[in-house]
Amino acid sequence: MVTAAVADPADDDRWMAAFARGDAAAFDRLYARHHQPLYRFIRRMLGRELQAQADEVFQDTWMRVVQARERWAPQGATFRTWLFTLAHHRAIDQLRKSGREVAPPEEAEAGEFVPAGEPWLDWPAPGRPGHDDVLFWRRAGERLLACLDELPPAQRAVFLLHHDDGQSLDDIAQALSLGFETAKSRLRYAMAKLRMCMGAYLQPPLAEPTR
Repeated sequence: MVTAAVADPADDDRWMAAFARGDAAAFDRLYARHHQPLYRFIRRMLGRELQAQADEVFQDTWMRVVQARERWAPQGATFRTWLFTLAHHRAIDQLRKSGREVAPPEEAEAGEFVPAGEPWLDWPAPGRPGHDDVLFWRRAGERLLACLDELPPAQRAVFLLHHDDGQSLDDIAQALSLGFETAKSRLRYAMAKLRMCMGAYLQPPLAEPTR
């Protein structure tokens, strides 16, 4: 199985061109390479409350690939960047339809973020072998997904594309039609908010009593 880390983006261009000529197997190769990270991106963009719409957005994204096969041509962006651009647009459309606020975040907002809800104070102490350690990281993973839901969609998209999918800031700026500095700022704000949110819930272990 080809992974994104070792895949040659030129293969995608060749497969898309072959698909446009009627080679269905070429589409299968594109789908096999990209469907897992794309679906993960869509689910996390929509958040837990809209998970039921993830399949619809995912399928519609691929349908748009099919519809664009004859007129698609590389224009400085990789196929993967273009694919995630389509998915991002559809996810934002779904968020708007649900009544979510998707306007770009204001710069001043970065210092005003307060995590929702009350901190959970019963975290198992990290660093212990066995069940407690597994439980700690399971809880931490659950909390991270909840914190992601609290990010403005504009910041969530940049964070997911950079940290979850491994795309460069240049590619992210191109995919989201942003300036490089805007993409960089949104990533910085997203990281600051996630650290604040996780810090509010991941209580440090109690210090060992001094002897």
